[in-house]
Amino acid sequence: MPMIGVVFVILAGVLWAIDTLIRYPMLFAGVSAERIVFTEQLILSIVFIPLLLKDAKKIGTLKLSTMAYFGVIGVCGQAIGTLTFTKAFMLINPSLVILLQKLQPIVAISLARVFLGEKIKREFLFWAAIALVGGFLISSPDIMPGLMGLDFSMALLSKKAIWGYTLTMIAVVSWGASTVFGKKLSAQGFDEIQIMGGRFVLGLVFMTFYLYYQFGGLNLDWNLATYGKILIMVLLSGFAGMYFYYKGLKTLSARAAALAEMFFPFSAVVINWIFLGAKLQPVQIVGASLLVIASSVIQLKKY
Repeated sequence: MPMIGVVFVILAGVLWAIDTLIRYPMLFAGVSAERIVFTEQLILSIVFIPLLLKDAKKIGTLKLSTMAYFGVIGVCGQAIGTLTFTKAFMLINPSLVILLQKLQPIVAISLARVFLGEKIKREFLFWAAIALVGGFLISSPDIMPGLMGLDFSMALLSKKAIWGYTLTMIAVVSWGASTVFGKKLSAQGFDEIQIMGGRFVLGLVFMTFYLYYQFGGLNLDWNLATYGKILIMVLLSGFAGMYFYYKGLKTLSARAAALAEMFFPFSAVVINWIFLGAKLQPVQIVGASLLVIASSVIQLKKY
């Protein structure tokens, strides 16, 4: 029944929002973003590697271009996207990081025009402009002091805020690119398990090399409490969240799915506001509303 599908998608949104209550305090307790993301990739890879081994023969015959597509979704979509998303939590309001992810459809559609040759409709440009206005309003409390004084120095614009928004936008572009190249892999006959498995494993490979390059080794403190929390995050927002999301999509129309997905940023803002004290200013609430509505219309109408 459609109503059950809506409930499943809403439940997925709540689980994704709850992730913040674990991720955010861990960062401020001194657990590095690299350590969190590496462990997430490790757990996910352990689960998916046995599934990928069933298609070992297919893996050995991959074309160079196909390997490049997997590289994009693994390195950009999974490793870089998740790492920058997590790092941004320490620099700006975590609710803003989540809300700005609603710019992903704009990035994905723009990249699809370049790499897939898909046409861009005029309606898309209109709603994309609305979404960008919303994104500007969300970040305006941090950047307006510099703009009003025509002083673009990092000091006045707040180096911390600018870096936080930069990392957030890197995550947006990375996940948008992952969506596009994930479509290319689907068009080549790869199923969800193969795509997700390749994504997680390559994400783990990248994070391993990144940690060695950045810190000279993994340098991981195997504290059971910390890794227990990361495991809970993976189970909640990863496995359970995605399970309920895809289960809900099976019974929903595109219109109902787009509306139900709006519950994720809404619940994240409410949860973060209540439990983390991450309040939004009135102008940010207006911007968030414009961004979420415009993004939902773009997805709903498939512009």
